[in-house]
Amino acid sequence: MSEVRIRTSERKAEVAWFSALCSDDYRYLGVPDGELRSSFRHCSEIVQQADRLGYDNILLPSGWIAGQDALTFAAAMAGRTQQIRQLVALRMGEVWPPMLARAIATLDHLTEGRLCLNVISSDLPGLKESNEDRYARSSEVIQILQALWGRTGPLEWRGRFYQFDLASSEPAQPYQQNGGPLLYFGGISPAAQALCAKHCDVYLMWPETEGQLRETMQSLSRQAAEHGRMVDFGLRIHVIVRETEREARAAADRLISKLDRARGQEIRNRSQDSQSAGVRRQDELRAAAGGDLYLEPCLWSDIGLARSGCGSAIVGDPEQVLAKLNVYMDMGMRAFILSGYPHAEECRLFAESVLPRLPRCRLNELQGRLVANPVTPLTTAERG
Repeated sequence: MSEVRIRTSERKAEVAWFSALCSDDYRYLGVPDGELRSSFRHCSEIVQQADRLGYDNILLPSGWIAGQDALTFAAAMAGRTQQIRQLVALRMGEVWPPMLARAIATLDHLTEGRLCLNVISSDLPGLKESNEDRYARSSEVIQILQALWGRTGPLEWRGRFYQFDLASSEPAQPYQQNGGPLLYFGGISPAAQALCAKHCDVYLMWPETEGQLRETMQSLSRQAAEHGRMVDFGLRIHVIVRETEREARAAADRLISKLDRARGQEIRNRSQDSQSAGVRRQDELRAAAGGDLYLEPCLWSDIGLARSGCGSAIVGDPEQVLAKLNVYMDMGMRAFILSGYPHAEECRLFAESVLPRLPRCRLNELQGRLVANPVTPLTTAERG
């Protein structure tokens, strides 16, 4: 573990939940439920519940399917929450970068710094590109955002994808100083890891065996060090926690008891990242698991049968779930993004039995980002 160098040396983690903006909430996996559809009302109730229960953060995913737009949704929730941060997923290239910087800065002021960003590099809706192009564009967008957030003077940009001259970057000044909102990033391919090592703050992983996670963390740490940087590590994973292990396993079995495999594959394929290296890795792990599809004790992979992306859950009683999370923290994890089905119910169960027992932090505060910037996103002259 000497090769894993992290920005947050304290053994604390921020714990986030997930709001099902992209039509991803079920009582029975793969079986639509009208009460759990991706409406603003339902998704906002999940966020507000996580806020009341004391979660540090909430992931707002992005996808080209029926559901809510993450950035717009986050703006609507800014005044409806008290303490929770919003981790907004944004696909790089969808918005002209100077205007994206301005929109993010505005949202950062609306939330008074309770904002962080999940950088996505999957294909734009209706467009198929090479990995090289997608990650090169993401790199350029990130550099533009960081340049605009770190200055108030003019900016001349001459890149592969974008060329422009701005007389001033003042409209794009965020609330959080010292770099703006934290950038979270997930992706297992070499190009993805290189992007995170060079530009981002938190590297998010999907569930794998403990040995595989360690290898990835070591690799990313080495790459970040080549740029004179360190990153924090996070894990995106589902949870199923009940009073006993037997009850938890029964809840897991019940979750997939009505799943039609063909329907599950259809749900998986609708995602923009359904053919990514990370998704293929999740499929390979599930294929190599035993008959009960547990990759390790308490790590169950069946959720991937009807979900692209994060495909496994920690299943067990509170002590088992806590023990697994503690192992991850000992490895160097400093962020957990959790979810479960139905999301609101599992959010409550985890908060009651496990959340208070985890040592907690907020990564943007530890990294000195949450310092109010007195510059507002719009100047008086621009408001007219």
